[in-house]
Amino acid sequence: MTTRVVEVAAGRYDRWRARFDENNGAGGPQRVVGVDRLDADPLALLLVRRGGYAVGVAVGERLTEHKVGTRYVQSRTAAGGWSQQRFARRRANQADELVGAVTEHAVRLLAGSGAAGLVVGGDRSLAEAVLEDPRLRGLVGLPRRELYDLPDPRLAVLQTALERARAVRVTIEE
Repeated sequence: MTTRVVEVAAGRYDRWRARFDENNGAGGPQRVVGVDRLDADPLALLLVRRGGYAVGVAVGERLTEHKVGTRYVQSRTAAGGWSQQRFARRRANQADELVGAVTEHAVRLLAGSGAAGLVVGGDRSLAEAVLEDPRLRGLVGLPRRELYDLPDPRLAVLQTALERARAVRVTIEE
């Protein structure tokens, strides 16, 4: 048996589920084994990747505040020896600067937002590094939706993250 996860827009879920149950019946080839909703409102959104970030607050389906930006972090190189170590140090320093900049934006937008849920995405280690800041401690224990498969954060990607966060995740077993 295989399982897969389907994201269904919250407004469409009841009709989708009725149609799914009708098509699969009691002994059908597929069955729903899990339903996950993130009903928290407002939502804090934090997307970080090497080279870009997006931070926002959403109430319902609308972004009420957001900050999107880019920050250069050098990618890996094929150089060897001392050059390789020097480039690795440079990448680490650039990543630290990115985390610092995103943390300041997150503190400014998210810390006092009254967020009841958190959406994180992009690069897992960078997002967790931002959330390690003590000023963001209140966000860590919130209900969370993780979207690490998103592309480089831009405003359109932030809006997509919000849509996916509000969607109902249905786990189907075949």
